[in-house]
Amino acid sequence: MPTYRYEGRDVHGAKVHGSMEAPHPNAIARALTERKITPLLIREDAQGSDLLAEINRRFNQHPPSTEDLILFCRQMYALTKAGVPIIRALSTLSTSSNSVSLRQHLKDAVQSLQSGQNLTQALGQHPKTFSPLFVNMVRVGENTGRLEEVFIELSRHLDRERETRKRIQQATRYPSFVVIALTIAIGIINFFVIPAFASVFAKMHAQLPLPTRILIASSNFMIHQGWILALLLIAAFILLRRYIATPIGHYQWDRFKLRIPLIGSIFERIMLSRFSRSLAMMLKSGVPVIQSLQVISKAVNNEYIGTAIRSMAEQIERGDSISRTATSTGMFSPLVLQMLLVGEESGTLEEMLNEVSNFYDEEVDYDLKQLTDRIEPLLLLAVGGIVLVLALGVFLPLWNLGNVMLHH
Repeated sequence: MPTYRYEGRDVHGAKVHGSMEAPHPNAIARALTERKITPLLIREDAQGSDLLAEINRRFNQHPPSTEDLILFCRQMYALTKAGVPIIRALSTLSTSSNSVSLRQHLKDAVQSLQSGQNLTQALGQHPKTFSPLFVNMVRVGENTGRLEEVFIELSRHLDRERETRKRIQQATRYPSFVVIALTIAIGIINFFVIPAFASVFAKMHAQLPLPTRILIASSNFMIHQGWILALLLIAAFILLRRYIATPIGHYQWDRFKLRIPLIGSIFERIMLSRFSRSLAMMLKSGVPVIQSLQVISKAVNNEYIGTAIRSMAEQIERGDSISRTATSTGMFSPLVLQMLLVGEESGTLEEMLNEVSNFYDEEVDYDLKQLTDRIEPLLLLAVGGIVLVLALGVFLPLWNLGNVMLHH
């Protein structure tokens, strides 16, 4: 008989937990109810499970991919539309998903549903897999009885997010390869090429040109004291990560990302497109504006923009309109603000928000196509600079030596 671990609250609201043997989770729930304990979580104890299966489960705890979540939403849409009960639908998908972590989370959700929780509470136990936006949309679907519509809308939303990431990866692939190649070339030059030439120059016993002395000094530093630079870089990376983990550091870092030359404006438009699309989706589903803004502020994945969105929610709560609060953030262009104002006055805010999202998507597409053209001159300058340094530092003394030999 399997052993189950449980968590719950007694009649006084105090949290209780423990373990109990039972043939299935329903028996645990009934036993806890008889003891006047409200079950919150019932999960099978893994101590008695197969060791290899447990090790494999622990090594596959990474969150599911966007593709896995899109497939899950589409399958849930088909099953709920066909009238399949939620528990049965989740049980079926928990055995067929390609993601190990998603299968486990769906099994946990089935157990939570069997213990008396609703689908929103069951999915909300795994925030790394199901975002606040995802969970709140499911809550709307449960409350309105339109769960299948919510799942198909979530699949479309996730699909658009995936396409945006693909466009970014395609635009940055070529510059990334060039930067990596340059880094490798600089390493080979410092560790192998320059030391070989330095031994030749040492036999000349002649005054070397300044570029050559600089190259030899940098090569010697990289070979003999390079570990100091590596430690400093590692320490700086760790300190930066710790600073970003703080609230003010997270805010400043997200703000800095939007001000990076060439790519900062692209990031900003992507975030604003995500905000507009998410707000349109939640308003269409019947979520109040203030609650929608509070949820989306956590879903845009940028604390700087999230703070501005929460400020919008506070101003709307005091009686301001969406268009005025959007103007006060300073993030939207005049054209977008005009579209929001028209949508608010005509009662077509959801449609206008979708138009705003499409507007930003088109701008992002154009900027991504131009990104390679803008970065290419910088990469060519970097390559030319390396060639120039090598020409001056390596070949100039050889050229001088050849001239001396010809005059003698």
